[in-house]
Amino acid sequence: MRCASISRAAMLLHPGEVVYSLLRSPLRHHSPPPIPRARLRLRPRPRPHRTVAARMDPADQSPEEVYSVWALPPEPVRDRLRRVMAGLRAAHGGPAFEPHATVVGAIRLRRSVAIEMLRAAAAGVRPYTARVTGVARGDFFYQCVYLLLEPTPEVVGASDHYCGHFGYERPTPYMPHVSLLYGDLTDEEKEEARKKVEELDKDICGLQFEISELALYRTDTEDKSLESWELVEVCHLEKK
Repeated sequence: MRCASISRAAMLLHPGEVVYSLLRSPLRHHSPPPIPRARLRLRPRPRPHRTVAARMDPADQSPEEVYSVWALPPEPVRDRLRRVMAGLRAAHGGPAFEPHATVVGAIRLRRSVAIEMLRAAAAGVRPYTARVTGVARGDFFYQCVYLLLEPTPEVVGASDHYCGHFGYERPTPYMPHVSLLYGDLTDEEKEEARKKVEELDKDICGLQFEISELALYRTDTEDKSLESWELVEVCHLEKK
């Protein structure tokens, strides 16, 4: 596993303390925040970020920011997808972003800890294959029009592995996909955009490619312009 840093890391994640009261019953359940924080779990599982935290400088008081982990298609496929995405933006507007499949959704962490988690998780994942099964439209800004990926054990397993390392709990079942357009469009406009994808690239369904790069991005989901979004680090998955 080879990783390339794009910007400086911060220093420390203070381990949180979870206190459970054995005297009160039942526990009250509260709705989770829109962007989850890394949390300790009751069930045993590998927690590499504990080791990461132990190696950090205790004086680190850098703020937590929102990060995501993306699976990046190889460059020739990214170029192909960029052309489709540019055609959609020309017709429907929206911000530009790199083609990717989200592996870990938005989570708040200190940068140094997020980088170490990415590196630790990458050591346990080999390159894997993704295949496009269709073009679909969604119900919110970040899932406007996208390519559905076949949820193979390798595709889902890679996300499960990374989510475990990051302490990320999915708010909904995992749907592997590659977004092509972000925007707040009407259903009619989304359907037009969905059909345009097939006009721009008639052979896109069935497209198959290898995932060998996982990237850490700073992704403030409140910033729909994406101007603050930043590539932080890329890890190259190594074959056995």
